[in-house]
Amino acid sequence: MAVEHAPTEHIHVDTTPSPAWDDAAAALNTELSGEVRFDEYARVLYATDGSIYGAQPAGVVFPHDTADVQCALKIADRFGLPVLARGAGTSLAGQAVGPGCLVLDLSRHLNDIISIDPKNRRVTVQPGVVQDDLDAALAPHGLKFAPDPASSARATVGGGIGNNSTGAHSVRYGITDAYTESLTVVLADGSVIETREVILDSDEWESIVSQSTLEAQLYQTVRELVESNQAEIDARYPTLKRSVSGYNLHKVVYETESGDRAINLSKLFVGAEGTLGVVVEAELSLVTKPEHTALALYCFDDLIAAMAAVPVALEHPVSGVELMDEEVFALAEDSTAYREYAAQIPDGTAASLLIEFDNEVIGSGDRSAFSDAIDALSAELLVSGDAFDVVEAYDDAEQTDLWNLRKAAIPLLMSLEGDAKPYPFIEDASVPPEELATYVAEFRDILEDHGTSAAYFAHAGSGTLHIRPILSLKETDGIETMHSITDAVTDLVLEHHGAFSGEHGDGLARTEFNPKMYGDTLWTAFQDLKTAFDPEWRMNPGKVVYTDSDPTDMREHLRYGSEYKTVGWETTLDFSEEGGFSHLVELCNGCGTCRQTGSGTMCPTYRATKDEQQTTRGRANMIRAAISGELPSDALHSAEFHDTILDMCIGCKGCKRDCPTGVDLAKLKAEIKHKTHEERSPSIRDRLFADIERFSNLASTLAPLSNIGPKLPGARWVMEQTLGIARERELPSFTQTTLVDWFETRGGSTVSTSDATDRVLLFPDTYTNYSYPEPGKAAVRVLEAAGVYVEIPTHLEVSGRAAYSLGFLDRAQAAAQTNVELLRPFVEDGRSIVFVEPSDAVMFQDEYQSLVSGEDTQLVGANAYGVLEYLDIYRRDENVSVTPPAESIAYHGHCNQKALSKDHHAPAVLDRLGFDVSVLDSGCCGMAGSFGYETEHYELSQSIGSILFAQVEENGATTVTAPGGSCRSQLGDRGQEAMPPHPIELIDRHISL
Repeated sequence: MAVEHAPTEHIHVDTTPSPAWDDAAAALNTELSGEVRFDEYARVLYATDGSIYGAQPAGVVFPHDTADVQCALKIADRFGLPVLARGAGTSLAGQAVGPGCLVLDLSRHLNDIISIDPKNRRVTVQPGVVQDDLDAALAPHGLKFAPDPASSARATVGGGIGNNSTGAHSVRYGITDAYTESLTVVLADGSVIETREVILDSDEWESIVSQSTLEAQLYQTVRELVESNQAEIDARYPTLKRSVSGYNLHKVVYETESGDRAINLSKLFVGAEGTLGVVVEAELSLVTKPEHTALALYCFDDLIAAMAAVPVALEHPVSGVELMDEEVFALAEDSTAYREYAAQIPDGTAASLLIEFDNEVIGSGDRSAFSDAIDALSAELLVSGDAFDVVEAYDDAEQTDLWNLRKAAIPLLMSLEGDAKPYPFIEDASVPPEELATYVAEFRDILEDHGTSAAYFAHAGSGTLHIRPILSLKETDGIETMHSITDAVTDLVLEHHGAFSGEHGDGLARTEFNPKMYGDTLWTAFQDLKTAFDPEWRMNPGKVVYTDSDPTDMREHLRYGSEYKTVGWETTLDFSEEGGFSHLVELCNGCGTCRQTGSGTMCPTYRATKDEQQTTRGRANMIRAAISGELPSDALHSAEFHDTILDMCIGCKGCKRDCPTGVDLAKLKAEIKHKTHEERSPSIRDRLFADIERFSNLASTLAPLSNIGPKLPGARWVMEQTLGIARERELPSFTQTTLVDWFETRGGSTVSTSDATDRVLLFPDTYTNYSYPEPGKAAVRVLEAAGVYVEIPTHLEVSGRAAYSLGFLDRAQAAAQTNVELLRPFVEDGRSIVFVEPSDAVMFQDEYQSLVSGEDTQLVGANAYGVLEYLDIYRRDENVSVTPPAESIAYHGHCNQKALSKDHHAPAVLDRLGFDVSVLDSGCCGMAGSFGYETEHYELSQSIGSILFAQVEENGATTVTAPGGSCRSQLGDRGQEAMPPHPIELIDRHISL
């Protein structure tokens, strides 16, 4: 049949809000069951992905089912809107950026695993399923989905299909199109087709093409395009394990194992980046999950030598060959989250090859078999080759550390200081592995000619290197240099028989250069293919293919461009370490780590809501929009911005550690709220919580009378109506005998200074001193049992934690200044400062450094410890005799301590003392100081807490322990048990007399 060419006029895309948008929103709200958002905040939230691009869409819908997707596409057609289907938004080439598009977020509701067929090794899923969640569901069957991108903890299967994703094991498994068997797809006109393998000219084929349907036309069009262009297809498509540029014309028609010729349109939708239709269901084939693996990290003092070693490694039975260069190692060493992973990299390593073996490729899972395989490879790389060292990893923990380092490479590189970053634009070109060394050397020459350098990492075994030139895209020269480098590198890739993209697809970054790769004939075929599936070219326009009249230009729609500017102010906090306030905001590169729901602390609000607006990325994008003029000038200090964006951040500080680039939202929030307090008066409730020390002091003085008031009928209702304190919350009670009173009454420390092993000051935090002194008393007794002389100072200010969290930085700063001045002499005299409450300890260790920078602050912070941290670091617990109970203990760590990687000390002490302790892989409890008491946040607090409650139930331990007062309150409010003990209380209860 005849094929119509692409339309001469491209669909007009305008990102200025228009009446058509309003009309479309009204229709969508009426006809869809899913949520619809066309507000300004939603457009900002969905304007970016993990790439260098940014452009506001028209609006966002969250379809509940296939019918919603169909309805959305029909309404988009009615009102002339382009359409962009999106998963986690982690794309690195701009596939998920659509100016003026109607975005379909398929991750929120279309995320079910429909069925698992272990016998036939098949699974049927919706597109919003996160890959790690899928693999977790498959693990009991000994199966997994083969492609494993580094972003698998948040990337969706639908996004992987759109990009034709792969990962570190493509050497063995190949890419997504090999595992996509059938799809359910909604086409641009709202019709639905089921794609699967169809034998050409069979009865099934004749039945399909005999119909007067769009599906029939598509089958005939695709067949004709392939058959009429077979010679060009054979000549132009590279023969590589990884090639994901353009449309898969070389894979859609093929010969089956039985010798028949078949067509499977599923292969065409894979890698199409949503330009041909919206995938709403997928049947995938699976592979068996290796039971045992081993890793060997070979170290080279030269990058080219490492590249030359790749073909040698591929002659051995390996399942993965990954590259990391010295830039990744250096950044990891400076990162709180990844420092421990980089510690095992030998000095002088300029490049490394991380090589994996599994029991299926070597035929055995015995350690000796793995050792033999590594020895055989070492004989060529280490003894006869250029590698100077090897790190071998056989147990799971060691291997996980190395893989975590590799997976963090992309976001780590984006944490480089300054405006110049290693940006992705030509970063995943693929060449034959045997040509890598020459290719990299010539690539270096191109970079040198352009006056820049690059970072190198990723999938060397498949010939796919992520090479990221370091440029500033805030300057016209940098943008033009990017374009010039891309033009030169694409020429180089073709000289080496490669592909412009081996993993991350075309998007806005590489579509411009597809005509160069495929030539005029296939480019025309691409245009004809697009027209057949999407006659109006509404599906994710400008990606993979473009019209002759409106070519895609990689220099357009940049997130940062030459006109990008930010509005700054004189900050109260010191942001010099982060390069300034705006630079800390801009460290968010959109990688989406904050969307992961597995291990880690970040981001508790997203875990509870699955709402992009509640991610660290979402908040950073909103702040960036506010300071760059993308939002109105008064947005940052508006009530709406604080109510919906800032105040929903619970200040857990998880992003300080878990965000690979270190976007510290808690710090940004504190600074913005402080500035806002200067612009408009804070609420009575905020003032009350910020000054909780004074209130607690008064309530303690009036106790027990003060404890009766909240229990009177109607009292909680009154507090909710007047102060906004949730009536469901059990308020803290107050003791008349404070911790300080108790300590003075007993006559101070029972250990003499002459006999003491050490001397410490125990900080009397507000909660411990006035509401629940028992952990403080226990701390005194345990420290004394360890031979430590204890003092409780009475002349200090509060830590300032409450004031800081609520943005009263002047109060927090005054407290910090006073405490540093008063404590410096004690520290210089050899005393440590010990805390029962983790958030107060971290205040001294971290926030004080920004509030009152200087050597004195550093000295005091370096000698401040949580009580279990102190016992662990100095091994004081070795002087304590304990008779541990028979019961099992589950430990829930505090978010603030996790942020500084200090949460491991308490379980270490408990374990050494003989307690049967297990550590919950938990995030924030949801209480977060005053957050859980606030009426408007109560339900979210409970939702976050329910995640922790479920982990506690699953653990099944007899006792739960947590060092944080807020955490213990949240756990105690479950109504199933009394407030859990602080770990120091557990130790105190079982000290042997």
